[in-house]
Amino acid sequence: MNKVYLLIGGNMGNREEQLKHAIELIHNGIGNVAKVSSLYETAAWGKTDQPAFLNQALLVNTHLQPLDLLQHTLAIEQEMGRKRMEKNGPRTIDIDIMFYNHAVIDEPSLTVPHPAMAQRRFVLEPLAELAPDFQHPVHHKSITQLLDECTDPLPVKRLK
Repeated sequence: MNKVYLLIGGNMGNREEQLKHAIELIHNGIGNVAKVSSLYETAAWGKTDQPAFLNQALLVNTHLQPLDLLQHTLAIEQEMGRKRMEKNGPRTIDIDIMFYNHAVIDEPSLTVPHPAMAQRRFVLEPLAELAPDFQHPVHHKSITQLLDECTDPLPVKRLK
């Protein structure tokens, strides 16, 4: 069984309901959702003239291999109405693979761990709630250490 950390988020429609629906689809199509972080709200990163995002981290146990996992996450995004119109634009749902076990994956369509996660507080806050001591396989630091060193100025607000 593979342990995968995902980050889900969105800023369109009823954000909380979108995340709940995504978790249900992930559970039914990818694997057992073993842990779910609190909800976190953050101003949009990159393209700032859009509504704030809600994000959650998930720990999922799956039999899927990395590229199959990617295909399943993309299919869920599409099923939930995600349209990739502009980089960092608004979206109903975004599902990113943060970690796949402790593997380092560098494929044309998939890079794991997510390459920019150490610079993004909205990723590290929910991950630190679920796995504070998880060692990043590239930076060789815990999620808590990465969060302590993160210089991202965007505030991340824990909701519930």
